[in-house]
Amino acid sequence: MAGFLDRAKEQAQSALDQGRQKVDDVQQQRAGNDLLKKLGAAYYAERSGSGSPEATRNALSALEAHISAHGDGFLRP
Repeated sequence: MAGFLDRAKEQAQSALDQGRQKVDDVQQQRAGNDLLKKLGAAYYAERSGSGSPEATRNALSALEAHISAHGDGFLRP
């Protein structure tokens, strides 16, 4: 009986770990998408005359840092 309970506990822990990883992945995708959106907005503002090149560079740097830390998976459909 103890072996069965140990296996059940291990399976439950594994499922919990997988769930946490999935949540982390979704959060990183959302963060990447938000940074990409901010870059687009900064670029548009710069091109339309209401933004600055510095704001675009800062947005690009933030996006590049995110990609370095978490990968570019959010860029794929």
